[in-house]
Amino acid sequence: MASGGSLSALCLALLGSALLLAVRSIASAVPGQDDLSRERPLELKMDQALLLIHNVGGESFTVYWLSDHCYQCLYQRLVIVPGAVTSRPFNVAAVPVDSQHPVTLQLNDTAKNQEMCRVHYSFGEFGNYSLWVRQSLFGGVRAVSCELIVNKSPVSSSLPILLAVLFYGGVGIIWTLGYFVVRLGPVRNWIYKKMNPVETDRLINSELGSPNRADAGGQGAHPGAWSSSVPQRLRSLDTFRGLSLIIMVFVNYGGGKYWFFKHESWNGLTLADLVFPWFVFIMGTSIFLSLNSMLRKGCSKWRLLLKVLWRSFLLFLIGVFVINPNYCLGPLSLSNLRIFGVLQRLSLTYLVVSVLELLFIKAMPNNFTSGGAWAPLQDVVMYWPQWILVILLETVWLCLTFLLPVPDCPLGYLGPGGIGDFGQYPNCTGGAAGYIDRTVLGEEHIYQHPSSNVIYQSTVAYDPEGLLGTINAVVLAFLGLQAGKILLFYKDQHNQIIRRFFIWGIIMGIISAILTKCSQNEGFIPINKNLWSISYVTTLCCFAFLLLLLIYYLVDVKKLWSGAPFVFPGMNSILVYVGHEVFENYFPFKWKIDNRSHGQHLAQNLVATSLWVLISYVLYKRRIFWKI
Repeated sequence: MASGGSLSALCLALLGSALLLAVRSIASAVPGQDDLSRERPLELKMDQALLLIHNVGGESFTVYWLSDHCYQCLYQRLVIVPGAVTSRPFNVAAVPVDSQHPVTLQLNDTAKNQEMCRVHYSFGEFGNYSLWVRQSLFGGVRAVSCELIVNKSPVSSSLPILLAVLFYGGVGIIWTLGYFVVRLGPVRNWIYKKMNPVETDRLINSELGSPNRADAGGQGAHPGAWSSSVPQRLRSLDTFRGLSLIIMVFVNYGGGKYWFFKHESWNGLTLADLVFPWFVFIMGTSIFLSLNSMLRKGCSKWRLLLKVLWRSFLLFLIGVFVINPNYCLGPLSLSNLRIFGVLQRLSLTYLVVSVLELLFIKAMPNNFTSGGAWAPLQDVVMYWPQWILVILLETVWLCLTFLLPVPDCPLGYLGPGGIGDFGQYPNCTGGAAGYIDRTVLGEEHIYQHPSSNVIYQSTVAYDPEGLLGTINAVVLAFLGLQAGKILLFYKDQHNQIIRRFFIWGIIMGIISAILTKCSQNEGFIPINKNLWSISYVTTLCCFAFLLLLLIYYLVDVKKLWSGAPFVFPGMNSILVYVGHEVFENYFPFKWKIDNRSHGQHLAQNLVATSLWVLISYVLYKRRIFWKI
């Protein structure tokens, strides 16, 4: 009996194998099917994979898909796969699927709309996959099995990033080694002798030893000319600003078309979401230091106010007429002019924070020393009226965001609209923030392609640099102002400055953790760049304080790093920002490439970004700085 049972099992196994081979031989007999399963079709776009859905021996069904990155979204129809007929025992549908994020595929019976099976998978870019759906009847009950197999492995889309990191890392190491070697006495003297042989011989013959900085200038200046009474510029601030700016240029140019170098579709953070707030933060820091410096030089508050008004006006004007994304819709006209944008937000933020500072500022003497009972909190206590006004501003944002009635939308709605929230509020993108912009500015005068339309398929225009979010931009710049106060109140007290930067970073981080409940979507106020939510502000302030602490320690305290290469664009920020926007579509910043290649896009964007670093370095060497 045992021998008979083994023989039966062997026969069943052979029969099953034969059936499977028959099905696959039929599949290969379908015209073009072999090509589909093995070749990368030309119609595949970047961040897509090919999925072949095989319906074996059953009725037609509909395939729906849902990205894991889409929070509380409706399933979207992908394809309808016809049922099998007598002449063809199965049907095949070939469809492209998203490879950026894991997706869930749900198969529903077309006739009854009942779920048959569900598959969760993370597809790879340009991979080739088969989903075998086998349907059979046993005793009047239909059994369905779904099996996903890989026909062709995907490409490694992250390999270009690794190569870029290795290349720029190697350049950085070579630059650093060269910098330290050149600073060595014998090497420095040899280089100087080769470049200035006559002057070197004169110094050697007169037994003056190695040339000093004044002599090295070749101008015959008195050594005392190098010890100016003008306070030394903090290179850490320029380095921080330049780092933010260069990342901004990189992501604006496309970031290699990687999703994590683009703005987050709604809640959450990517690298692209960090840089603009950091720029606003360091602008606030510079405002305090700059206004104090000019007041100490005897400049009146009225004169400073006029300068602030003029600079704000120019920034707003450049943003409206020079850098306007609605140019892509055709020749710019008053009917489709986008009123707000990046420079416009910087303009208004700069104006409000500067005026707020001028109302209560007192010129700090150069020999100011901290002391008194309130010494640990003097950078806050001395400016308590400013804090009250900023808290009132934030209260206005909270009240408008959560209490302003928006037609056909729930009170306090913070969602993306579209297919989000299970499609209940498709036209409510941004809640009160979007409603205010559309009402005050008009739908034609705001941003037409918000990031929410990528995944959430929202169809309503929404401006991430709109009116309501500017309030929180002011709050962010004011917190940057606080960093400037710390630098000035505790000048040359490095430990005090570092300690306070760290404490402020921790405070901001704790506030963010409470507001977000340490989650992307489930908090009281999620982190959201489109809304410039208060949790977004506190989170980015936390990062900014800690990053500024690190740069300040390395550049200004220990002098282990000169700030290069970021310090150069940081000292010419307006020119670099405006220039990269104006010349974005011109060679050598852009050229024709394969639109399906992350590597080529990444190379192009890195070259363009590096060129702006090089341009800023040349301008720095020639002492050319564009100030507004």
